[in-house]
Amino acid sequence: MREQVLAIIEKNSRINIKELAVILGVEEIDIANELKAMEEEGIICGYHTMIDWEKTSIEKVTALIEVRITPQRGQGYDKIAERIYKYPEVNSVYLISGGYDLLVTLEGKSLKSVSTFVSDKLSTLEGVLSTATHFILKKYKDHGTILTKKYEDTREKVTP
Repeated sequence: MREQVLAIIEKNSRINIKELAVILGVEEIDIANELKAMEEEGIICGYHTMIDWEKTSIEKVTALIEVRITPQRGQGYDKIAERIYKYPEVNSVYLISGGYDLLVTLEGKSLKSVSTFVSDKLSTLEGVLSTATHFILKKYKDHGTILTKKYEDTREKVTP
């Protein structure tokens, strides 16, 4: 049941317990207890709302920053990752394979504010060897949700 609950609430965190119980064919109290247990165990870490900021008047820039670092003795990548994720601008930090060690996502009000953050705060951290910043220009799909409408050809058909 746990996997089924997680799969459903990952797609729709607003689903109510009653509806979830009906879908899974169990009692509401069982769902409530399972959710509470998973929250206490840290399996469920939070509930979030996905927003398409392009459809608002609020200016936001999202960037992906690849970071190469020197791991610290006895702490590996964890200490530097912790220093990075404590910045309020930072949305996520991932340890990745490949040419870089960490992938950092962050939001800012402008390209300049993100660039300033990277050059003044991120790049100057002890142990950071290099960074590469990639700005997200358009989101087509995010967290499994398609954000753009399918292209429809609105031209008139020409017949011979």
